[in-house]
Amino acid sequence: MKPVCVGCQRFFKPKKTGTYFIEAMPIGDNAPAGVEHPELWTPYKLWAGDLYECEGCGAQTIVGVGRKPIAEHYQPGFKDAVQSYRARIQVNDC
Repeated sequence: MKPVCVGCQRFFKPKKTGTYFIEAMPIGDNAPAGVEHPELWTPYKLWAGDLYECEGCGAQTIVGVGRKPIAEHYQPGFKDAVQSYRARIQVNDC
């Protein structure tokens, strides 16, 4: 079943399969989650999923994420993988 937009009472529709994103980890102990202070987060893992969008309100979500990341920060070539997959979304939360 497709994800549901509770506010619009509609299904999310697939917008882009193969959406690559970065899971970040905090630098230090006081990094707030989200977009408030992105400079307090650093790339940790590279993931792939499918981008879905609500055609009512425009909200987006990523679903269908694999069980394992494509690459992790300690592995050789991590930065190159992030660039080659063009991961532009960063999740600042843990």
